[in-house]
Amino acid sequence: MKTAYRSLTPQEISNLEGRGSRAESWDRVRVAPDFDARRVENCRFSGDVRLGAFRKDVVFFGGLRRPSGITRAAVHNCTVGDDVFISQITGYLANYDIEDNVIIEDVQLLGVEGPSSFGNGTRAAVINEAGGREVVIYDHLSSHFAYLMALYRADHCLIQALEALVAEYTASVTSDRGRVGAGTRISHCGILKNLRIGEAAVLEGVSRLINGTILSKPEAPSRVGVSVIAEDFIFATDSRVQDGVNLSRCFVGQATELGREYSAENSVFFANCAGFHGEACSIFAGPYTVTHHKATLLIAGLFSFLNAGSGSNQSNHMYKLGPVHQGIVERGSKTGSDSYMLWPMRVGAFSLIMGRHYGNADTTRLPFSYLIEHEGESNLVPAVNLRSVGTIRDSKKWPLRDNRKDPEVTDHIIFHLLNPYTVDRMRQGVVLLETIRDTAGHSSRYFSFNGVKIGRSNLEKGLEIYRLGIRRYLGNVVVTRLRSAPLVSREELSRRFFVADEPGRGEWMDWAGLYLPRSRADGFLTEVREGRIGSLEEIHRFFRGEYERFADYELVWVDGVIRIQEGKGLNEFTPGDFKNLLEDWIDAVEDLDRLRWQDARKEFTQTSRIGYGMDDEASLEEDFRAVRGSAEDNSFILGLKERLAQKKKSAQELAEALDALE
Repeated sequence: MKTAYRSLTPQEISNLEGRGSRAESWDRVRVAPDFDARRVENCRFSGDVRLGAFRKDVVFFGGLRRPSGITRAAVHNCTVGDDVFISQITGYLANYDIEDNVIIEDVQLLGVEGPSSFGNGTRAAVINEAGGREVVIYDHLSSHFAYLMALYRADHCLIQALEALVAEYTASVTSDRGRVGAGTRISHCGILKNLRIGEAAVLEGVSRLINGTILSKPEAPSRVGVSVIAEDFIFATDSRVQDGVNLSRCFVGQATELGREYSAENSVFFANCAGFHGEACSIFAGPYTVTHHKATLLIAGLFSFLNAGSGSNQSNHMYKLGPVHQGIVERGSKTGSDSYMLWPMRVGAFSLIMGRHYGNADTTRLPFSYLIEHEGESNLVPAVNLRSVGTIRDSKKWPLRDNRKDPEVTDHIIFHLLNPYTVDRMRQGVVLLETIRDTAGHSSRYFSFNGVKIGRSNLEKGLEIYRLGIRRYLGNVVVTRLRSAPLVSREELSRRFFVADEPGRGEWMDWAGLYLPRSRADGFLTEVREGRIGSLEEIHRFFRGEYERFADYELVWVDGVIRIQEGKGLNEFTPGDFKNLLEDWIDAVEDLDRLRWQDARKEFTQTSRIGYGMDDEASLEEDFRAVRGSAEDNSFILGLKERLAQKKKSAQELAEALDALE
């Protein structure tokens, strides 16, 4: 935008007035050196106004071209950049810096009455509707930062430190002037108050926006669409909020899409979430939380990588002390159609919830399970989701559906299905199931644990699948390191697997998408609490660093587990030890993949053919094959088989290279 402005000449004032424009004082209207008064018509200017140069034509939808300039608008205390198009402002523009190449057309009101923080500093009462877990939103909020603010409430010094940093940032952006970034288009909108809008954003047909920020960049533009109503909000880059969405006290993360009359209050949505038709109240929607259905209510819970089925809902109100209950559904879970959960409740990672559950269950030590209602009871089938082809499909699709185009991502997401966090839970699950079985005795057909019922056969099968998954994961990490460079000597092999006594051993955590060792988390929190990390940038740098060091920490954790199992670390392994590990690994891979093939083939049974061959039953098989194909040519099943063949080949090549070192 121009910084050197001049006064209007008498001739320019005469031209402006001749075209129907008026000003409280023409002395307070200053213009760019090459300002063209012919491009301003029927305007009213008040306060201090700065006008840029209008030279170019503006291209609209359908190829219509119109000259830049200002027509039929009241402008108060605004700076207008070069080649801006402003037209048909039924109310007025007030207290805005409007940058170059902006279009503002058919808008009722765009104004700031300050000072305003533009949504920064808004407190969203997440997870617990009655309060106590408020996340203070700000422009660059990450899922990890919000996780700490919501879940570490008992650490008063930490919360005070985090809130102080957000308050400092909020103060730095508080202003009595709004901003419309370069290249933004605002058309056919209603009331827009106290907004700050980034570059290249599109606002089209919006009903009402009050006190918010729309972050946007040319490479990651955000869009706010028809009939949207939002108050006290922040929309991150690449976000899409459109089609009748109604929001209050919400943060919408990068590449998140809300639409089709979705409504939410006191909620935060992080990277790549999607919400359509349904409703959210006081939820923490970690990355990839998805809900697509009208009757689905998400309330008072922590979710991430969730797929909510139609009619899913939860209850947080016992009609005693108010809506004070909450639920935790760990990453990767799914809810079946019409599923119900009575809070408080906690569900382990990558679980499938079907039916209605009233027992306040806690299944966190039994991930990858089915939680199924049967005859009014909550039945748990441990580990079965680990063999589900749907789980594998999800783990493959999430990275492919990362729609963030902003090079500065705020959420640092580790997508690995098997990792120290989930595998440690599986190891805990093995110990837990063995203890339940041995304590109850071998005559029991069912076992009860933490509000769920587990059948004996399901328990035994769960133990088998958990053990397969653990073996497969440990082998995955070791094989990846073996393949990282040619094997040249036993000494080099030992150095490759040497791990210092560094973070990675012991317990891990999932901070809403970011896996990290507890030892690293504890040290970081101490530094924040004591003021040794004293800026938001340092905090985000820590998150980014932990994301980048994940593979190193992972090897340390795997080494620690193998030391317990084998009595020695990986750097002490002989080539023969590694060959034994390879054999165990490929056996686990093959056994688990066989279970997944069997699961996938269920999609091609005779039952799946119902509804095909509509007018000619004789053509049922041909109709089914034309639409669905066959198990033999299904791309996903073929992919599983191809990856198994590649792993077998890799294992053989590594075994031969290890033989050469003996």
